[in-house]
Amino acid sequence: MSAADPLEKGAPQKAMAFQNRCKDAWGERVSVTYDQRANCCRIQCKPGHLVEIGQWLLRDLGFVFATLIADESQPGQPTLDYVFCDNADSPWAHVVPQLDADTCAVPSLVDLPQGPSLDWHEREVEDLFGIHFEGHPRLGEFILHEDWPEGVNPMRRDFDAHAPYEHREIDPNWEPPTIVVAPGAFAMPIGPVFSDFAESAHFLLETVGEDVIRTIPRFFYKYRGIEKLAEGQAPDRALLIAERFSGTSAFAHGLAFCRAVETICNVGVPARAETLRTIFAELERLRYHAAVITGICNSTALAVATSQAALIEEGLLRLTCEVAQHRYLFGMLAFGGLARDTSNHLCVHLADRVLSIARALHDLHAMLRFSSSFLDRLEEVGQISTEQALAYGLVGPIARASGIARDCRKDFPYAAYDNVNLTVAHEQEGDGYARLRVFFHEAEQSASTIHALAQALPDGPTCIEEMILRSGVALTAVEAPAGTAFHWLRLNDDGTVARYHITPPSFANWHGFHLAAENFAFQDFPIILASFGLWNAECDR
Repeated sequence: MSAADPLEKGAPQKAMAFQNRCKDAWGERVSVTYDQRANCCRIQCKPGHLVEIGQWLLRDLGFVFATLIADESQPGQPTLDYVFCDNADSPWAHVVPQLDADTCAVPSLVDLPQGPSLDWHEREVEDLFGIHFEGHPRLGEFILHEDWPEGVNPMRRDFDAHAPYEHREIDPNWEPPTIVVAPGAFAMPIGPVFSDFAESAHFLLETVGEDVIRTIPRFFYKYRGIEKLAEGQAPDRALLIAERFSGTSAFAHGLAFCRAVETICNVGVPARAETLRTIFAELERLRYHAAVITGICNSTALAVATSQAALIEEGLLRLTCEVAQHRYLFGMLAFGGLARDTSNHLCVHLADRVLSIARALHDLHAMLRFSSSFLDRLEEVGQISTEQALAYGLVGPIARASGIARDCRKDFPYAAYDNVNLTVAHEQEGDGYARLRVFFHEAEQSASTIHALAQALPDGPTCIEEMILRSGVALTAVEAPAGTAFHWLRLNDDGTVARYHITPPSFANWHGFHLAAENFAFQDFPIILASFGLWNAECDR
């Protein structure tokens, strides 16, 4: 991503206005450049100004934190890139502190407005890159659990991923951290091993009675080093990794990776391919939401409703296999389009089927709305306020159920979403029932979107004939079923992956899960858990 001259002619007016505001506020203390192709302003500063600039963006300008990218393009010289966004009319803001190679330390931003949304990001970078965040209260043993040796940072260039490392002996007196100090206080562990298909996660519930006072989550039992595995790979090999690290959202993450490669290589995607990409993305969302609804019904012990929702989910899986030859859409994507075409006849068949499935979902929702025993377990349970959701940077249906009407498909349209009349479904209560309503509304909207696009599918090719790989950097965002996913990619001169960073929606939403679980009874925990509709594997990348 080459930075353009800040006064380049033809730059959007709002970008120019943003640059001028930066210069007025910070003068010579920052260097501001604008990249018109990526619509982003790059603000370089000294680490000492990082907190002030972050506060200015978040509090004064109303930006929201998007992601934090750590890289090491030169050996021994890590870099940080704090990414903030507002809306489609404003440029993205990339704040890049000039790190000192000797100290590799910057001030933490967790005490800022929306600072909690940076909490896990800073802890992740500290574990994987060894960059210290001064003032952060909870660094250490986050991604890398206590059996990893001290001083090992697996994302640094000097770490050999193929060499075995000596596991650290676990302290026999180690105890999980607790917060509650009161007579009769106790901690109840849940996990990390679960039945069925749930991946590993540990929740420590602290209480002095029947209500959970504090919830302390612990993930990354299955840290797979996805980003490290991608390094040095050809993009088509890395695409396989992007599709498979989170199978329930394979198409969304694969699409984000493809768009990053396409942005770097400056290639366009045919209109038919863009439309089909949108159809498949919405088909994945519809199936994902049906699975979440099944889980919520199951958590409240409604056997009949669970069976009905599970039949809908299975029907969508079979339909997906029928039109795409894979139940989870693996192998459909290619750089510059799709790996194979889908006939107009099959698309019309898909459109008809999803409408009948949407009617079944509508009927199920209507029945659940009048089930008092069901509503008693969801209404006013697991509440997250709008202010909390903003502070923790929650995304997707979880944020929209708390009154935040943000959706990447509408805020920053991609693929064929410019041609979709999308209304962002959102609620205000922030409880389990509000989240359920958002899942139902979005599922029905996905069906309507698929039907409308399939009826107006343009003719033409579904993939470009050739793409020439080149070096470069790109950041892309897609609205995965669970929320906004950010994929940042840097390619070497030979076209191989130099650095690949994924910020999945589960990473943001699991961080805010404790807000919903606290101050509610123990028996509410599995229902609140189901209402979030998240998957541990997407977080444990």
